[in-house]
Amino acid sequence: MQEFDTPTRDVGQEAGTDVKRSAERLQEDARQTAENLGARASEEANRQADRAKSGVASELSGIASALGTAADELRHGSPQEQVFGQVAKGLSGVSDAIRDRDLAEIASDVSAFARRNPLGFLGGAALAGFAATRFAKASSAARDRGTETGNEPSATMAPVPATQPPADMTTPETPMTGSAPATRPDDVMAPPVIPSNPKTTGEY
Repeated sequence: MQEFDTPTRDVGQEAGTDVKRSAERLQEDARQTAENLGARASEEANRQADRAKSGVASELSGIASALGTAADELRHGSPQEQVFGQVAKGLSGVSDAIRDRDLAEIASDVSAFARRNPLGFLGGAALAGFAATRFAKASSAARDRGTETGNEPSATMAPVPATQPPADMTTPETPMTGSAPATRPDDVMAPPVIPSNPKTTGEY
């Protein structure tokens, strides 16, 4: 029995060693695959962050432009004109800074500013919304004025002649001659027929 037990144990040990090695290789392959996927995910996340940063910068630049346009429409030297102009310049500077900084740093700075000055943060957002609305209304009014000007009729246009009714819809005029209107042949009653040789009573 011992002669058969020794080869069996050896075969079992070799099989166990092979299984262990295969498991280690699978574990290593899985680790490398996870690292590769993590690197790809990190690269994709960085690309998305760059696109988001560019989009935020473009939005801020558009708001700054709208604020500048709204400031130009206000009375020169008025407090509203000065505030809008200052906010427009500030947002333009922030837009330029966003393009050159990391997104995590930008989020941290915005959060810190909101904590330090919540009223200023909310006021800036409200001003941006008001300026965008004002700019949209001004653009719509300008388009409406252009449409009305283009649709005004020309003063030299010839008058449109009155439309005459069709010939078959006109009523015939009765001649005013004082005589009775003509009658149709079938309207004249025929005289009664009298027999030529009437017979009297009692005659043969």
